[in-house]
Amino acid sequence: MITNKLFDEIRVGDSATTQRALTKRDVDMFAVISGDMNPTHLSDEYAQMLLERQKVSGHSMWGGALISSLLGNDLPGPGTVYRSQQLNFHGSIDLDDTVTVTVRVTGKRAEDRSVIFDCRVENQRGELIITGVAEVIAPSVKATGEGIDLEDLRYHARTVFSDLIARVRDWEPIAVASTHPCSETALRGTIDAAKESIIRPILVGPRDRIQRVADEHGIDISPYELIDTPHSHASAAEAVALCRGGAAEAIMKGSLHTDEFMSAILKKETGLRTAARISHVFIMDVPTYPRPLFVTDAAINIYPTLEDKYHIVQNAIDLAHSLGIEVPKVAILSAVETINPKIPSTMEAASLCKMADRGQITGAILDGPLAFDNAISKEAAMIKGIKSEVAGVADIFVVPDLEAGNMMAKQMQYLIDADAAGIVVGARVPVILTSRADTPKARLASCAVATAVAFARRTAAQSVKA
Repeated sequence: MITNKLFDEIRVGDSATTQRALTKRDVDMFAVISGDMNPTHLSDEYAQMLLERQKVSGHSMWGGALISSLLGNDLPGPGTVYRSQQLNFHGSIDLDDTVTVTVRVTGKRAEDRSVIFDCRVENQRGELIITGVAEVIAPSVKATGEGIDLEDLRYHARTVFSDLIARVRDWEPIAVASTHPCSETALRGTIDAAKESIIRPILVGPRDRIQRVADEHGIDISPYELIDTPHSHASAAEAVALCRGGAAEAIMKGSLHTDEFMSAILKKETGLRTAARISHVFIMDVPTYPRPLFVTDAAINIYPTLEDKYHIVQNAIDLAHSLGIEVPKVAILSAVETINPKIPSTMEAASLCKMADRGQITGAILDGPLAFDNAISKEAAMIKGIKSEVAGVADIFVVPDLEAGNMMAKQMQYLIDADAAGIVVGARVPVILTSRADTPKARLASCAVATAVAFARRTAAQSVKA
């Protein structure tokens, strides 16, 4: 619940304090929001060159913004209006410093409800970083109701993929069968992931063609195993065989057609099928959504049945678990949020939710049918009177069919500049299904997702043996 103090409730000497640690994400977000791209705040090299400082420090006004947040959040609190702010800067705030921000009332003016504050910011060593004086107009109305969760903020720095890549980089790289990497994009994406210590590639394809691409584009493939095959069909078959035999823990699409690649994976006798239905998941870093967003299925199952959707949902839940989301929230999407027999996806959504209630789908919280607006926005759900643990905070979006999912994912990519990594789950090993339009960052992220899935499966297998 939000609280504030009205002018008559405030006394000279009243104070408020908060603490905050400066992280690299804070620096990046402040740079994006403020537009202050001074490289001394973003690069150790520039900090050392221009300021003779060994590492980056935070923007000075980041500390000033903490004073503003304390006045706006705590004392006087919501409804406070700034009149003036004077600041003196005595030192820098370095990464990982924890600062203590204090505001103390030094004066009041009844005629205009003004309150004057002494302001101080100190680091964890007791060193004075900022001093100043603020003058504000105290709130005139007592605040009531719920506050706003920071997780509801609609804009965030792009960290979903970079955080994931950084996490898996510390693990032992998994062996990945890179299938027919006979174009610059396919080969470079594989080698870039290897250089980042995310994967250990096994290049599967015509030796002469792969070497020619490498030579033409200055890509060094000498450190990596290369299995020679005569053509793309043989490349796909050999890559699948490596996974079946345990020599590779994931398989990656190269420059062959998706149909040809998936055909080898889906073969009943020699492929990588399991009892589960194979499905595709986009993992998206959306600049207007404060958490990773999973969209499924947008690439494999064209018009999935209810039984297919059972597998699609469970596959996505298991993937979310692999990426550290303990209890993902799943929104089953349709055009409306009420059950309508004339719209089959609403009936299927209700059935899937009941399957979760009965323990047939596990490891997540499901709700549906939900229209896109109330799945993505708490405000939209509240306006429509929807009470839901999923609305506005969904991790996984289950779409009615491939057309809807494909359009949703591409709209987010091309209209709001979302990054997207793609992976196929439900097979014996994770399948990295990249696109020619993928950015290098998205390709690395897809490999990082596959690594996380492979490690989760390895950990589960070891626990079963134990």
